Amino acid sequence: MSKPVKKAIGKMAKKAYDHAPEPVKEKVKDTLKEKAKETFVNGVENGIQSKANEASEKLEKAKEKNADNVHTKAEEAKEKVQDVLLSVREKLGNAKEAGEEFQKKVSSSNDKQTKIKGVGNIKGASDLKSSFNIKSSTEIKSSENIKSSKDIKTICS
Repeated sequence: MSKPVKKAIGKMAKKAYDHAPEPVKEKVKDTLKEKAKETFVNGVENGIQSKANEASEKLEKAKEKNADNVHTKAEEAKEKVQDVLLSVREKLGNAKEAGEEFQKKVSSSNDKQTKIKGVGNIKGASDLKSSFNIKSSTEIKSSENIKSSKDIKTICS
């Protein structure tokens, strides 16, 4: 309805109310109170319901956004962990290979000592003792040089 029509209806209702008897006035008051109460309650309910719906939609959007973020972060973390595990695996493989090579070298050096001696192991003339390397009678230890129990050092002395 337009504003002038509402105004005219309101004036007519006021004049009818003024000229009406008391019991009718009471019924009209009660009816108006009921209508105003219903209108107010409906308005408040609709307002609250619309705000609750808006909040629900916002929460749903935030939930979806967070779920997407969580999944992307989880994928990134998974990829990083896999990269680290692969690098650790490669390093362990390299360490294992180095250990095996070291083991082969140690075992092959032991094999060389038990084999038949070659040219490199034969002593030369310079390795033979000469008359200068032979001890004389003055260098031989006598009974005076033998240590006794008195010569042994103890922890407290």
